[in-house]
Amino acid sequence: MADLSIEFCGIKSPNPFWLASAPPTDKAYNVVRAFEAGWGGVVWKTLGEDPAAVNVSSRYSALYGKNREVIGFNNIELITDRSLEINLREITQVKKDWPDRAMIVSLMLPCEEALWAEILPKVEATGADGIELNFGCPHGMPERGMGAAVGQVPEYVEMVTRWCKKHSKLPVIVKLTPNITDVRKPARAAKAGGADAVSLINTINSITHLDLDRMVALPIVGNASTHGGYCGAAVKPIALNMVAEIARDPETMGLPISGIGGIGNWRDAAEFIALGAGSVQVCTAAMLHGFRIVEEMKDGLSRWMDEKGYKTIAEFSGKAVPNTTDWKYLDMNYQVIAQIDQDKCIKCGKCYVACEDTSHQSIAQLIDAAGVRTYEVIKSECVGCNLCEITCPVDACITMVPQETGKAYMNWTQDPRNPRAEVLS
Repeated sequence: MADLSIEFCGIKSPNPFWLASAPPTDKAYNVVRAFEAGWGGVVWKTLGEDPAAVNVSSRYSALYGKNREVIGFNNIELITDRSLEINLREITQVKKDWPDRAMIVSLMLPCEEALWAEILPKVEATGADGIELNFGCPHGMPERGMGAAVGQVPEYVEMVTRWCKKHSKLPVIVKLTPNITDVRKPARAAKAGGADAVSLINTINSITHLDLDRMVALPIVGNASTHGGYCGAAVKPIALNMVAEIARDPETMGLPISGIGGIGNWRDAAEFIALGAGSVQVCTAAMLHGFRIVEEMKDGLSRWMDEKGYKTIAEFSGKAVPNTTDWKYLDMNYQVIAQIDQDKCIKCGKCYVACEDTSHQSIAQLIDAAGVRTYEVIKSECVGCNLCEITCPVDACITMVPQETGKAYMNWTQDPRNPRAEVLS
């Protein structure tokens, strides 16, 4: 049986599944229910200075799929709207009652050292295992000089991180904003400031959709709206890329990463871990399906690890990082060609239409005397783009088959077709 327990920058947890700092971790009632359901840890919803933030109504909106499945989730809720005293008291009690679970406290304050120096000892006194610096909130708080307004300036990231390391003995996790050109820069700044780890991604600036009758975006507050933070399954590809960028950057390589962004099942978690994450944080999936989803997550991950022979999380954490590279180092001589399994093909023609209209015209539509259609790949025209495989509604009907080219590995920096190719000795 696989061992799901982790130690993340010195913080022990019975499994890598943590609830992210968000509405599900806003109070003791929710957190206790989460621990009872089996979550390995929580990041308590962001605390700030008193008086507490004031939220508006309404706060959420969503992007839906065809069957009203929530693809993306948008929120304009701010940090905790409960007093600091109440939050600290509840954190203390929950940690006392659940000593084996990871308890991280998210913090957001103005860029004044005295304010951080004042709050950090209070958080440490709760018995919490670590702190997470919220440098990513994209709405409301940046207008006050906090959240993403800090995370988008590497110098500020480094400065505040240094303050926290100076005034607290707790591990410091820096939560990064994706609303930036190059996520490696604030990650490097966090490391330079002494951060014990980074977590990412926070939410993405977004407007999900509009009410075209009222001509206002959702969520609607009175007769107006604003951009919010986008999360859920739709942001997973962006999050995976940013996690990988930090994991393979020579300047941040080895810095512990807590992966966040669209994690809804065990496979999502495994992908984040394979790209360098040591723990994973979940929010939207729990809000949509409840806390008990962690049971399937733990069971699925454990079964997969047993199947692959991984005894611990650490054994496959970061294993995909060496296989993630820059485009210019990909093998120019590698080639695949599409292959259609005629026994599985349902003759829908989606592959043909997609290839004929928008790709390389490499699928032939053959119609016999009885009007029966057959689709075949024109191998000489196929460039192996994968479009036909993606559009096909039948799993494994179209596969991409590697071809033997007889050519050795050659990347773009070596390719004679590149006017700036390096001369090989």
